[in-house]
Amino acid sequence: MASTQSLRSVAVGAAKSAAKIILGTLHHPRDVHHKGKTDLVTETDRRSEDAIISHIQATFPDHSILAEESGTTYRDSDYLWVIDPLDGTTNFVHGYPSFGVSIAVLQNGEPIVGVVVELPVNRVYTAVKNAGAFCDNEPIHVSGVSELEQSLLVTGFGYDHNENWHRNMELFKSFTDITQGVRRLGSAAVDLCHVARGVVDGFWEFDLHPWDTAAGILLVREAGGIVTKMIGEPYSIYDDSILVSNGFLHEDMMKQVRLDG
Repeated sequence: MASTQSLRSVAVGAAKSAAKIILGTLHHPRDVHHKGKTDLVTETDRRSEDAIISHIQATFPDHSILAEESGTTYRDSDYLWVIDPLDGTTNFVHGYPSFGVSIAVLQNGEPIVGVVVELPVNRVYTAVKNAGAFCDNEPIHVSGVSELEQSLLVTGFGYDHNENWHRNMELFKSFTDITQGVRRLGSAAVDLCHVARGVVDGFWEFDLHPWDTAAGILLVREAGGIVTKMIGEPYSIYDDSILVSNGFLHEDMMKQVRLDG
């Protein structure tokens, strides 16, 4: 059985190697491909993912891997690595400074290690289950804001302009009206880190994928926050909607979700 510290060490090394690749291409022309109308993938995504997988497999060749670009490699293992090699690709393509690398390790379906490198500022967020959350090796904690009227929230919108997109637009309007503001930065992994670090007080989003949240939810929980589905049920990385807060705001956020539901 792998120790959490060895898993953390490999995850940090893999994330830093991917971040180095991404930062090295910031000022180069983008080789962009379109998955859909607005869902982009670049050669940098693929190179980042290859570097991460190579780094992991050098130490843990028998572990399973779920990666955004290459899919799932199943092994007979209790461990699953969940990888987003470049969360916020659209931002990266346009040179907007909010994107990152996200790596989580799940043991029997439960996140036990989470690492996010926020780019281009190169902040390294880490969490180990029951051992706290850290940014650049300094402990972090969610905010103490207890009133929605005093809060700053963050959200994101999926690529498909479907029913959830329209529902989220209504929530965006409502939360903007009753809080100090709602931000839309474009990287769920980074948004979760910002909740964990206490620079925003809550986050919600629809139409997510496992690699968007697997690392970030552990960071939030270890920083003292709460993660659920939109109206309070337990959250799994395979759920497509999420509600996250510092804990103090959770009930009020859920009430607003119900009102706009």
